[in-house]
Amino acid sequence: MTRTVARVIVDALSELGVRQVFGVVGDALNPLTDAIRTTDGLEWVGCRHEEAAAFAASAQSQLTGTLGVCMGTVGPGSVHLLNGLYDAAKSHAPVLAIAGQVPLAELGSDYFQEVDNDALFRDVAVFRATITSPDQLPQMLETAVRHALGRRGVAVLTVPGDLGERELTADRPARFSLNAPVSRPDGPAVHRAAELLDRSERVTLLVGEGARAAREDVLTLADRLAAPMVLTLKAKAGFEGDDNPFQVGQTGLIGNPAAAAALQDADTLLLLGTDFPYRDWYPEGRTVIQVDTEATHIGRRVPVDVGLVGDTGATVRDLLDDLAAAPAGLEGARDRSHLEKARERFDQWRTGQARLADPSHDKGVVGRIRSALDNRAHDIRPEALAAAVDRIAADDAVFTSDTGMATVWLSRFVEMRGERRLIGSYNLGSMANAMPQALGAQCLDRERQVVAFCGDGGLSMLLGDLMTLKTYRLPVKLVVFDNRRLGMVKLEQEQSGLPEFGTVLDNPDFAAVAEAMGITGIRVTDPADVEGAVRRALGSPGPVLLDVLTNPDEIAVPAKPTVEQGWGFAVAKVKEVVRSHGESGGN
Repeated sequence: MTRTVARVIVDALSELGVRQVFGVVGDALNPLTDAIRTTDGLEWVGCRHEEAAAFAASAQSQLTGTLGVCMGTVGPGSVHLLNGLYDAAKSHAPVLAIAGQVPLAELGSDYFQEVDNDALFRDVAVFRATITSPDQLPQMLETAVRHALGRRGVAVLTVPGDLGERELTADRPARFSLNAPVSRPDGPAVHRAAELLDRSERVTLLVGEGARAAREDVLTLADRLAAPMVLTLKAKAGFEGDDNPFQVGQTGLIGNPAAAAALQDADTLLLLGTDFPYRDWYPEGRTVIQVDTEATHIGRRVPVDVGLVGDTGATVRDLLDDLAAAPAGLEGARDRSHLEKARERFDQWRTGQARLADPSHDKGVVGRIRSALDNRAHDIRPEALAAAVDRIAADDAVFTSDTGMATVWLSRFVEMRGERRLIGSYNLGSMANAMPQALGAQCLDRERQVVAFCGDGGLSMLLGDLMTLKTYRLPVKLVVFDNRRLGMVKLEQEQSGLPEFGTVLDNPDFAAVAEAMGITGIRVTDPADVEGAVRRALGSPGPVLLDVLTNPDEIAVPAKPTVEQGWGFAVAKVKEVVRSHGESGGN
């Protein structure tokens, strides 16, 4: 029996192993969602906002390395997909978006809800096309999927409203042939890189997510080079833990002084599977070797002496084969003082951070002095909340985090040990990603613990999809850092010498909102209650929202704070005090 356009698409998704499709139903999508309804093993997850659907699909793709799928119907429905698809594109996540369109005969007539999808998605998609005839399938679908998976990006296939139910005149099964190649750089380039490393006295590795699959090879290389390993945020999952004696945490605004010093003190930097974008955090005048699968990534952040284009694991193994047994001029093994110094600094920093995370911190002499300056309301320290979650969460939990201060606290206090995974909007930097990404992650495995570190601003932006968690009985645990602020913006303003403005949020009781939606809600206002509340939240069945009132004035000191930042912060605080006094006097 000849199949319809909708049936061809849905059958192909099922054959590809897609388990969920996220979206909002309506008009042009009706034939597709009906085909999903009658397909075993494929679940339609109806979201309250298409942006949440795109974030969920992207999260699944990032966790599995396979295709994530979302759908948006005609006009506004497809437009709403855009931000989540940008996040997928920036995260190199293969996602297929099916977009609805007006009937074929109405294309170009400025019909009700008509949007030019091919133009709309031009910047975000590696492939985009509008089906204008049933006989373009399954070839056009095959092309879209190959682009998404082969180029690790977004493909958008637009289906006009009167096309989904039409039958193909020449039907055949879809064929995808999806074997991923393993590339490696040529021998002379590897030999040149090995020579530079052999001559170097102090090597530091900057390791990104692109090296995660080559973990053991990278650890072997770090040992051979006696090199401290600075991690990007996305490399936390895979390289943190007690079984990695080389890692010294992250650099950048969310990083620590030990990682910044490890980069600064090196004479040679080896970049493995990372496109770390913040140029100000690369030291100048160092020898730089970069390994990346994308030739266009080589040297675009920092000048590179040798660029090695290829799979990280294969390239590292080639380097290990080419490195000398001992560096020139040394009779024995490489001097390990650079590594030992970096690790000692890292351990000292972690000890200091642990003191900040102690719930009794503000009761000590130093804590009382500090709290008189930055926590006069005795709100809960966000460090204490993040550290409690780290202690109690499962060693195979999936974490998501909203962009902003929630990511800072996760970066510093949650260790990606064991089989933990981490997803966030770490390239696009969108708000409101943590909850919908957790939604997508939980759909993959309803038994695995999924914990979302939510900012109050991010959560409230897509609040409606709390109902999606409830409707589909997804046991996501939402930890809300409720500081009644757009915290990162507040910090940016104050570091620039500006008084805080426009960042205060008039929040509801989020726990009560959750309860009204049929979700377990827990609200915490006392620092002494944090540990017990986290245990209750993570141990309760079903979705849980843990609303914790945290200190809005908590300062996340960068890895290498500048005099200008400190001066700007001091000036901002004086302005805020003066303004506050003036407002009070006027009442």
